[in-house]
Amino acid sequence: MAKIAFIGIGVMGGPMAGHLAKAGHELTVYNRTRAKAEAWVAEHGGSLADNPATAAKDNQIVITCVGNDDDLASVTMGRDGAFSTMASGALFIDHTTVSARIARQLSVEAEGRGIHVIDAPVSGGQAGAEKGSLSIMCGGSEQAFAAAEPVMSAYAGRIVHVGRTGAGQTTKMCNQIAIAGVLEGLSEALRFAQASRLDLDKVHEAISGGAAQSWQMDNRWATMAKDEFDFGFAVDWMRKDLGLAIEEARTNGATIPVAALVDQFYAEVQAAGGGRNDTSSLVSRLPKRK
Repeated sequence: MAKIAFIGIGVMGGPMAGHLAKAGHELTVYNRTRAKAEAWVAEHGGSLADNPATAAKDNQIVITCVGNDDDLASVTMGRDGAFSTMASGALFIDHTTVSARIARQLSVEAEGRGIHVIDAPVSGGQAGAEKGSLSIMCGGSEQAFAAAEPVMSAYAGRIVHVGRTGAGQTTKMCNQIAIAGVLEGLSEALRFAQASRLDLDKVHEAISGGAAQSWQMDNRWATMAKDEFDFGFAVDWMRKDLGLAIEEARTNGATIPVAALVDQFYAEVQAAGGGRNDTSSLVSRLPKRK
């Protein structure tokens, strides 16, 4: 069992850290909103740290799951950042969805300190974190991945080492690009079925057994039809992720017009006050036949 510092005890990080505690690891946790960390320790045990540096000190592994590039830079390289106290040979695992640029930057910074790094964004949302069934896409060295995989298995259903540093983040961008296109197609199909006065349950039964089937169709068709959009992964977060993909596409020369268009559709959902709704609320911008 390992001594682990977990930084970022939010809707994703909290359950993930909980699985580590249940697996028998010794945890020290830090969260910017201290009350969340206090509540986590009250439920799971472990220790509470006042800052990332204190959390990381004397621990073999540091795991982060925070908000964005700036948050990640702050908890690692900022004042009282975790890198300042991590020992040579320690392992750093980042589960934040961020830019590939900062993943590579952190790797260079960590290498100079003898720290092994894995960028490991996740897919599966809050439900996946709570069930311990997340899909994790990893970038980094073979050595770092070999050390990280047994730890991550506590909250993952699938773990894939996709390549060198930054490859985890760019793979997560592929994931979000694909989801964006699927959700737009699903939204249009649902509204088309409603306009045609079809029985939506029968439509789902008919088309979900063929090439149109998707996780989004199986899990969101019925709730989208009822205008229920409270399932964890918010539009605000999706726009952040699509923004990262669009920015990376400018660098690698990829053309992603559908993702860029859906990003603008999500901007309309935000403008209508739906930023905290889950991503299936994309359908809400399409008129519904009365």
